[in-house]
Amino acid sequence: MVPGETYHLYNHANGKENLFIEEKNYRFFLSKLSEQILPVCKIYAYCLMPNHYHLLIQVRTAEQLQQLCQSSETLPKFGQKQVENKVSKAFSNFFSSYTQAFNKVYKRKGSLFIPSMKMHKVNGDISFCKVVHYIHANPVHHGFVKKLADWHHSSFKIFLSENPTKLERNYVLKVFGGREAFIKYLQQPIDLKIKFLE
Repeated sequence: MVPGETYHLYNHANGKENLFIEEKNYRFFLSKLSEQILPVCKIYAYCLMPNHYHLLIQVRTAEQLQQLCQSSETLPKFGQKQVENKVSKAFSNFFSSYTQAFNKVYKRKGSLFIPSMKMHKVNGDISFCKVVHYIHANPVHHGFVKKLADWHHSSFKIFLSENPTKLERNYVLKVFGGREAFIKYLQQPIDLKIKFLE
């Protein structure tokens, strides 16, 4: 993943397994996301489904990473390759730590996720809005709920709130033209021409 670029990331559980079995699994996944991915990526939106997930992120630039780590006097200057390696390692640690914890709790072995995470680069505000919409509408599209706000494992309700968040809420709402415009846009049917993982 290239520094400064925005990506829609998604992946599925192996076979017919689920990534999330209990409420605590969703919370643990998000805590690990915050701990391991937030230092290297801005997070715009997410949706966690029983057997797959969707994330919309932007990889931090070398300058942003340098600023976040400026307390370390011995830290070398980040170049593009160092950022890419750091991001790759962060995601590897993220999925590995979630899988290890999941395997321990449910007494299973082996990989939990399909080996290669899927990713699409998101260019421009129109594509950005379509992906945010697609991610939040996923539970409705799959028939889990009738309304976006009824699914508790997505970032949708964060955008309706004023509560503190680590999500880039202000940026997302600005792209949509404000909260009311965001809500109106997400009430439309999703664009099924977007070919993403089901």
